[in-house]
Amino acid sequence: MARGGGPTLLWRAVLTAALVGAIGLLPWLSRTDPALTVLKARSAERTPTPETLRAIRDHIGLDDGPLALLGSWLGGLLRGDAGRSWVSDTEVLPAAVQAVGASLLLMAGAVVVTLATVAVVCARTLWLGSRRRLGARGPGGTGSAVLAALPEFLVASVLASVVGVQLGWLPALGWYGPRWMVLPALALGLPAGAVLGRMLDDLLPAAFAEPWALAAAARGIPPASIARQALRRAVPALLPNLGLFVVGLTGGSVAVEQIFDIPGLGRLTLRAALAQDLPVLQTGTLALVVLAAVAALLARLGVRWLTGPALRDGALHSLHRPTPPAPRVVPVVHALLLTAVITLGLPRDPLALDTTARLQAPSWAHPFGTDSLGRDVLARIAHGALTTLGTALAVSAAALLAGVLVGLLPRLSGPLVDTVNAVPPVLAALLVTGITASGSWTPALAVAVVAWSPLATHTSALLRQERATLHLTATWALGAGRGYLLRHELLPAVLPPVIRHALLRLPGIALSLAALGFLGLGAQPPSPEWGLLLAENQPYVERAPWAVLAPAAVLALLGALAVTAAGGMRLPRRKRTPAPPPAVPSGPEPPAAPEPPHLAMTSVTAPTDTA
Repeated sequence: MARGGGPTLLWRAVLTAALVGAIGLLPWLSRTDPALTVLKARSAERTPTPETLRAIRDHIGLDDGPLALLGSWLGGLLRGDAGRSWVSDTEVLPAAVQAVGASLLLMAGAVVVTLATVAVVCARTLWLGSRRRLGARGPGGTGSAVLAALPEFLVASVLASVVGVQLGWLPALGWYGPRWMVLPALALGLPAGAVLGRMLDDLLPAAFAEPWALAAAARGIPPASIARQALRRAVPALLPNLGLFVVGLTGGSVAVEQIFDIPGLGRLTLRAALAQDLPVLQTGTLALVVLAAVAALLARLGVRWLTGPALRDGALHSLHRPTPPAPRVVPVVHALLLTAVITLGLPRDPLALDTTARLQAPSWAHPFGTDSLGRDVLARIAHGALTTLGTALAVSAAALLAGVLVGLLPRLSGPLVDTVNAVPPVLAALLVTGITASGSWTPALAVAVVAWSPLATHTSALLRQERATLHLTATWALGAGRGYLLRHELLPAVLPPVIRHALLRLPGIALSLAALGFLGLGAQPPSPEWGLLLAENQPYVERAPWAVLAPAAVLALLGALAVTAAGGMRLPRRKRTPAPPPAVPSGPEPPAAPEPPHLAMTSVTAPTDTA
């Protein structure tokens, strides 16, 4: 067991027990009769008479209380029995195993698509960096930023309707073989690959600027070998986030599983959460927690294998970006376009109905067309921007602050992040609603509960790499304290990429906020929030694609603005004046000691592309 593995394992067990216990309290936290919820899930047409509700309560043992139910479920789980579903009255374990198998297969296909997308996003930087031509790299990354901003359910809807229905190239519904896996794997893997590709592309220039890359190019080593070593240098900082994506692709792909009718773990957990089917919900969540722990362990082993003894011996170079990029015109153009869309739509009425103008194509009267009720899409986008962007910015700022603070404590944050990331967003929203009651800020709080975990993982990974650098070892040996190292060395290197990561997730947070409104946890129709616009118009994507493409394009424009505007973000390290040498007592001067080799190496500056 690795150093500190015992306390970490105990902390992970405590968090898992707390999560399972909180789920066991869900029927009592929801302030509704669990028997009534179960009855509606079994049959919405049955009349909830007192006798029927009493029979359900006696059958599932609700009167025994949550502790007795949890103890009974845990006792059966130790014997290989996860209980029976409260809704279907069937055994839970076989259905859960089947759902896990389908989700793992879908996740494997999505990971392949993710890695392929990452390769495409980073190909240009790898080609230029391996040939010492990164200085000639112009502005880029807008395409990947747009792809990262697109919601998974929108990509899935477009693929299902265009590729599956209209063109008939691949099946759009069901789960019967490899051909049925292609479209959902693309829907999940393309946005995830765009996010990871942007993060990796952000680290590669610093890897190519390290002394070894200049030495390798001078010795005539092939560019392909230099590119492989640069990947090996930069990938360890992203492996923990890849583990989080793996868990998210397994349990968080509820919308994609619903669109393609896939019997996966995400859909099983969603239905159990809405029906308060505790045995199914607890079993599915426990499976996600175990998967998160396995993914975190594999990511940790991958980091050690890629970095070798350099991570242990403090022999790495900093991945702090060598020079900030020049100011770009691209983010200004994006900002002007977004401002123009909002300005043109604000004078229009977002709630005005015109049933004679339903699903009209874009025209001078309606530049973005109309929706299924004849409302102007441009007006709804403009008025929804105020609340959507404001709330999303507030949640993103809170998630960034929490992610950085928790990420600075790797031993504490690792198990906590894995456990939180294993909770599906819908379940997190239901738990938050049960504790705080439903209100206008309930969706924001529910999303913020889980939005910080990827940022904490990114912070911990970068911090672990930065603490193993030569210059930090030298500064520590010269007498610098922990606070000094944190303020002047660690935070300037860690914060910029984490902030860019947070901005890249801003459009996704905006969508998550609005999507929770359909559960009665926030904004309801006819609110013009962007997520609601996409979800309301998604059934009409074949007849009126503009009703979906217009808000999706504005959302993608927001993502491109956030990423390109943050591309040059860098916290400069303060220049330090060396402290005066301590007073030497009188007497013969001792011979000067030779400089330690590992400190002398720190004086080598990273080469630039002008070399």
